Amino acid sequence: MLRKNVRLRKEYLMRIEDEKRAKQKYDNKMRLLNAEIERKNVPTDLYRDEENLRKEMNAQDDNTIVPRTHLDDEYAMSFYREPQIVLTTSRSPSQRLVTLMKEMGLIFPNCTRVNRGAQVVKDLVIHCQQKNYSDLIIVHEHRGEPDGLIISHMPLGPTIYFGVKNAVLRHDLDVKADPLSEQYPHLIFDNFSTKLGERVTTILKHLFPVPKIDSKRVLTFHNENGVIQFRHHTYQKSFNQVDLNEQGPRFELKPYKITLGTIGQKEAIVEWQLRTFINTAGKKSVL
Repeated sequence: MLRKNVRLRKEYLMRIEDEKRAKQKYDNKMRLLNAEIERKNVPTDLYRDEENLRKEMNAQDDNTIVPRTHLDDEYAMSFYREPQIVLTTSRSPSQRLVTLMKEMGLIFPNCTRVNRGAQVVKDLVIHCQQKNYSDLIIVHEHRGEPDGLIISHMPLGPTIYFGVKNAVLRHDLDVKADPLSEQYPHLIFDNFSTKLGERVTTILKHLFPVPKIDSKRVLTFHNENGVIQFRHHTYQKSFNQVDLNEQGPRFELKPYKITLGTIGQKEAIVEWQLRTFINTAGKKSVL
């Protein structure tokens, strides 16, 4: 099993390198096409490859000219099966963290809650790969307060790391929550406008199966200055209005790293990482 994982990992990294070369060729084709449209001279660095690029452009259409990305491989199976998730916590969890895990288990359909016990991360990943689970989610805490969330896609990644703030449990809400429906929820992603925002949206939306049209559950992910506000509602429609009932839990997520591999994989490539001054004083939003 270990040799198979190593082989799959090498093939995955080779596809990423092929993707970089295809992206560079696509950019050259667009530069050549723009120069032709604007009636400008061909860029000097494209003189040697101009003839080959034009032949490829004549043989392609709007669908085939766009290069394939590793995202197509990461979530290719999502079109054929619903996500199967393993949800667990850090070691020796507090009662508050256990309660949050139970409530999050109600949010994610087809979710299996696992008591962490003495299991290490490596064993959890191997278990998910052998049992053909699609994702592993680990919730962390600091002094009894939830402060971290890790989502690792199986079998090869990616893995995204979130900081968690202002977690409010379902039974801590001011309004008494209704009995929770088990319908598949509709998803709302608001204000994710950058490439990184699209990447985070892709990772999050593949945790949920496709809902039915008449589903009354809604999960909202709203980006505000790089912080994702999460809310969980049910709704009832009347003749001229819609009544929202918050179900909980609610919390804020701040992404700080994405790696092209599973959790605990030291050789995984860091796709993006939040660093000092990456957000300039309210002028630029990461997501």
